[in-house]
Amino acid sequence: MAVTVRFAPSPTGRMHVGNVRTAILNWLFARAHSGTFMLRLDDTDAERSTDAFADGIREDLRWLGLAWALEERQSARVDRYAQAAETLKRSGRLYPCYETEDELDRKRKRQLARGMPPIYDRSALKLTEAERSGLEREGRRPHWRFRLANSEDGSAPLPTIVSWNDLIRGDQTIDVGSLSDPVVIRADGTFLYTFTSVVDDADFAITHVIRGEDHVTNTGVQLQLFEALGQEPPAFGHHSLLIGADGHALSKRLGALSIESLRAAGLEPMAVASYTALIGTSDAIEPHAHLEELARLFAFAKISTAPARFDLDELKALNARFLHKLPYAEVAPRLEALGVGGGADFWAAVRGNLSVIEDAAGWWRVISGDVVPVTEDKELSARAAALLPAEPWDGTTWDVWITALKAATGRKGRALFHPLRLALTGLEDGPELKVLLPLIGRRKAERRLLGGGP
Repeated sequence: MAVTVRFAPSPTGRMHVGNVRTAILNWLFARAHSGTFMLRLDDTDAERSTDAFADGIREDLRWLGLAWALEERQSARVDRYAQAAETLKRSGRLYPCYETEDELDRKRKRQLARGMPPIYDRSALKLTEAERSGLEREGRRPHWRFRLANSEDGSAPLPTIVSWNDLIRGDQTIDVGSLSDPVVIRADGTFLYTFTSVVDDADFAITHVIRGEDHVTNTGVQLQLFEALGQEPPAFGHHSLLIGADGHALSKRLGALSIESLRAAGLEPMAVASYTALIGTSDAIEPHAHLEELARLFAFAKISTAPARFDLDELKALNARFLHKLPYAEVAPRLEALGVGGGADFWAAVRGNLSVIEDAAGWWRVISGDVVPVTEDKELSARAAALLPAEPWDGTTWDVWITALKAATGRKGRALFHPLRLALTGLEDGPELKVLLPLIGRRKAERRLLGGGP
């Protein structure tokens, strides 16, 4: 069986780390099985869905390298949903209801006051044709509910248990008898996610649905919808949701963790992909250079059912580790775009001190001369300037110079190196002076040691 999965965001906002985790798990599973990854935009919420957000989702997926083979928008499939709805109406599984939101709210409050579960009582099933016509003459338009497991005459629910073997969570059961019949068509004729998702998954032959655990209850309902439509359901896997480093829910802070904001902060796409793919799994959180490496690691058995802990500081640290491993050939065009020179020697010297690649521009300024030196020990700096070896300089220059300086001054350790770093770079810390010195060059080094400006 060819594997086909879908990532189905609603274009009502920018993608955040929670969305990305779902997208990446689907993409990696498809890749691991030479399958198909589909992008489906669930845009039936016409008031909140926008083309700008849809474009943003595509931009974020491309930035992460998550290519999709097929794209569909639910707003383009309304006729297909209407056709499927007619099938369920004819079979009696969709039925019209005329209660207003206020009436339903009062009904729920009465049920709670009596100690009853606040589920829909199916009073609409008892309406006669004349009563329905009368309500419609009053101007009421029906919303439509999907009738969950019932006796054949529709008079009462059966306490039916819907079961499935979840790809991540193992055996799952939902007692649909404890649920309200879900509304699948609003009074204005628009369709809801629970219904449209099933129709789409069936029509596009989705084999596996990988999504957040907040959809577990939906699965019980959707399995009944597949059965009512005469369709074979996909396999379902529900991963845990994200929590913050403090152990609290992350949902309220997801806006600050949009992929757009992470990209603007200079984070690398493979660092973001590596982190979101590996948190909440038994694999070590390591930076990977390519998505293919992550795909080879993927296995449902590795995904924990415990909440996945997202720590922005941990992601930033992983990003730095990713940069520290990058070869010069992969970053050369980006360094050039930043106005950074120095070639492979410069990259080898500074990459271990970068948090984001834009930091390289700062170190290039240190090397290329835009530095105001700090003279901590004027006598030492003057002696150091006088002992600078003649050019050309190479990897041995530092050792030759420091050996001579130690012999001449008796200085060592911090008493020697701290004043030199301040004079040569104007900074308290940074890359090894041994690798920076040949890049700075004798003329600039001498001027800085003597207190000269840029």
